[in-house]
Amino acid sequence: MNLLAIESSCDETSAAVLVDNQIRSNVIAAQLIHEQYGGVVPELASRAHQQHIVPVVERALADAKIPKTALDAIAFTRGPGLLGSLLVGASFAKALALGLNIPLIEVNHMQAHVLAHFIGDTNPAFPFLCLTVSGGHTQIVLVRAPLDMEVIGQTQDDAVGEAFDKSAKLLNLPYPGGPLIDRYARQGNPLAFRFPLAEMPGLDFSFSGIKTAILYFLRDQTKNNPQFIDQNLPDICASIQHTLVQMLLTKLKRAARETGIRDIAIAGGVSANSGLRETLQKTGQELGWRVFIPAFEYCTDNAAMIAMAAKFKFDQSDFVGQDVSPLPRMSF
Repeated sequence: MNLLAIESSCDETSAAVLVDNQIRSNVIAAQLIHEQYGGVVPELASRAHQQHIVPVVERALADAKIPKTALDAIAFTRGPGLLGSLLVGASFAKALALGLNIPLIEVNHMQAHVLAHFIGDTNPAFPFLCLTVSGGHTQIVLVRAPLDMEVIGQTQDDAVGEAFDKSAKLLNLPYPGGPLIDRYARQGNPLAFRFPLAEMPGLDFSFSGIKTAILYFLRDQTKNNPQFIDQNLPDICASIQHTLVQMLLTKLKRAARETGIRDIAIAGGVSANSGLRETLQKTGQELGWRVFIPAFEYCTDNAAMIAMAAKFKFDQSDFVGQDVSPLPRMSF
């Protein structure tokens, strides 16, 4: 099986080729234009996808040494994501599949993040729990089978990635600020400053309160010392990161306890955070979990994970027609 996958849900244009069960190529084109605006501008994102998609697909096919005429199916991200961005990827995939007269496979972006754990030889066993954390989502997913997943806990307001980025903005760090908080946090004391932990029923999360607490904390401190942020940046970043990671792990430990599941995974852009990765590993050793953490290249949005999710659908001949359209708010 030769499968081409396309990912265009937000601000990365990516294409990957899967041959049987192996990823042969995974090309990603980032969009730097958003940095000057402090966040992703949807219209600019869709225009950049239009510019990138042809060369990205050509590069992916060339790297995999697979001609397009040898493809057996084409997969694309149907949702969730930005409508304009999704339209570019979906339209390209539909046109190419029609021209080659081969099947078309739709993929749920969040399910693909979970199934990225099946790229390579070390995979979790079913059922397992996956904490999916990104700029748009924070979910605890019970994964019974490759195409049988259930969200058992999720944020009721902001995603944890958004909390990282907005906290960075309050610290006058450039976009994207989440990775910069991680970088400065490695030099700081995570217990230097304390922020309140939000309490939500069950396995759900809330991150709006922590952002407000950070805002008021910085306002009060800089009122007394205008240089407070510059003088304490590593400690502030370490304390913010520690608080957010503890909020995530508290719910994840509860989910593992309630379900009795010991295979625990993380996925999504925030799974690249070193504080989260290290804390999860340490917690796994203490509680006897088998912990699965994706390689950095499969944490952020990429087409390799779309290809792996599509592989499971291909095995079941789960195809869609040319009338398929993007679903920006696509759910599990």
